[in-house]
Order: sequence, then structure tokens, then C-alpha cells
Amino acid sequence: MTATRTLAFNKPYGVLPCFTDPEGRPTLAKFISVPNVYPAGRLDFDSEGLLLLTSDGALAHRITDPRFKLPKVYLAQIERVPEKTALDHLRAGVLLKGQRTGPAEVELLAAPPPLPERPVPIRFRKSVPTAWLKIAVREGQNRQVRRMTAAVGHPTLRLVRVGIGPVTLSDLQPGQWRELKAEEIQQLRRASDPPLSRIGKAGGGTGRIA
Repeated sequence: MTATRTLAFNKPYGVLPCFTDPEGRPTLAKFISVPNVYPAGRLDFDSEGLLLLTSDGALAHRITDPRFKLPKVYLAQIERVPEKTALDHLRAGVLLKGQRTGPAEVELLAAPPPLPERPVPIRFRKSVPTAWLKIAVREGQNRQVRRMTAAVGHPTLRLVRVGIGPVTLSDLQPGQWRELKAEEIQQLRRASDPPLSRIGKAGGGTGRIA
């Protein structure tokens, strides 16, 4: 019986979170040759950072199904420095097409995080300053973080996922991957083990939140 494998990958900007593309755009196949592993969730073409891939279908379900409330942590570079009211709005939840997001953990960073330069620079306007937020969400609405910051008047210019539950990007450079250790997989399972009251309740989203 083939052992299951689970990888942590630092997806670069401009790479699709799949292994094939009929339009010939860069995909995971350029970086990962491990057989039978598939992305657990998505990370959009224009987003960067942590993507988990696994051959364990049950684990993939725990990572992607919003009922399990596994936190996904992002660093978001936004236009303009937000006021406290905008941060409080993000924390409380914002309306996206009539559906209110759940509470988010939001921190305004005092300095830019030490990230590698993006190969395609962000849109820069000399008269408009930028700021960095650390945002943790537990849902799966389409492009949720970008839509949340835009809803409070601070469009996201760069988005990097740095954590999924207990697994972090750590020192992985763009395009690099590593295999999770057995204890990390156990931590991931425990972190996605919700109270019994949550199981069976309807949950929205698709695991695509960047």
C-alpha cells in the first residue's frame, strides 16, 4: 500500500494552483514532480504563499471544508493606512454580495514583513501610501480577503498566505516545497477537529479564499 504524502509549497506569483492548463500558463508541474498529490484548496494566480498538497483525501477535506474552521493566515499589502474603524469592520465581518463574512483576526503591522520581492511589482502610486495587514479567516468565499479589504476602502495590492492551521510558510522560498512530518500532519488533524456541535451544520464556500 502506497504511503500518503503531504507537501507544503510556496506558490509563486503568476502560477496556477493546478498541474495542467490548456492555455499554457505556469502550473504546479513546473515545481512539483511528486506523484498523486493534489492541492488542498486554492491560491489564486495573482496570490502567493503557502499551498498544501496531499494524497490523503480525508485530510484534504479537513483543510478545505469551511465547517472545520481551519484558520488561513495572510499578509496583505493594501492601499492607504487604515483607520481603526476599518480594522474593526474587518474584524466584525463585512457584507460581500449580501453575505456577511465571519469574524476575522486582523493586525496592522508596524513595518513591512520580510518577504522576497515579487517578480511583477505591485501597482505603485507615489501619492498613495501602503500598509500591511495580517489577516486570519476561517471561511472559503471566492477571493475573500481581497474582497474584504476592498469593501472597507483598502484594495489589496499583494497577498501572501503564510499559514494554514499550525503549518506555516516558514523559510520556504517561492517555488520551494517540503514534505510535512508525521507530527505536523497530526497537528493539522487536531487543529481541524471541530466541536461535535459543528459537524453536520451547513457550511458555505469552496476553500478558495485568496
